[in-house]
Amino acid sequence: MLYSFLRQLGRIFLIPLGLKGKGTHNIPSTGPIIVAANHVSVWDPIIVALIINRPINFMAKAELFNYKVLGKLLEKTYVFPVKRGAADRTAIKKAILVLEEGKVLGIFPEGSRNKSGEEIKAQAGVAMIALKAGAPVLPVACVGTDRILPIGWFSPFEVRIGKPLTLEEFKGEKANSKLMAEVSDLITQEINTLLQE
Repeated sequence: MLYSFLRQLGRIFLIPLGLKGKGTHNIPSTGPIIVAANHVSVWDPIIVALIINRPINFMAKAELFNYKVLGKLLEKTYVFPVKRGAADRTAIKKAILVLEEGKVLGIFPEGSRNKSGEEIKAQAGVAMIALKAGAPVLPVACVGTDRILPIGWFSPFEVRIGKPLTLEEFKGEKANSKLMAEVSDLITQEINTLLQE
């Protein structure tokens, strides 16, 4: 399996460079889960995949699939495209299907990389998917990944994992923009808390 091979290869190279995982006991061993992480570096999906010991189906910007070789590699490693700037129904359906099959969905709630260092602000997509699929959200913070070589040779970097958010308190509520904003705020609050630890 290409995903497993690349994951092991990545661990061989990156763990000696200082990669650490914190809170890995919070990762559910089975069942659907949405991995929601901040996004500061192109390394983030790789780093998260190395720490979380279950295959992750990441959503990635559709533009990456315009490159034939890269697109094929992404497909082989469970990555699927999402069009930014509008609600991509095809991507949302795919995300919900992944969760219905009991798999792990990876998403960066901000929608793009945040290089400012400010607290993250999530778009409504992650909340919509979580509520529709009834899947818990695993808040994840990538720390120091913007300093991986060659910028920060041997600078420590880690993935901090919080407790799953079941969102039970929102079940049965009418899905509207107010609810989406409330759920999005809850998710980002948990990620920001992890970033400040």
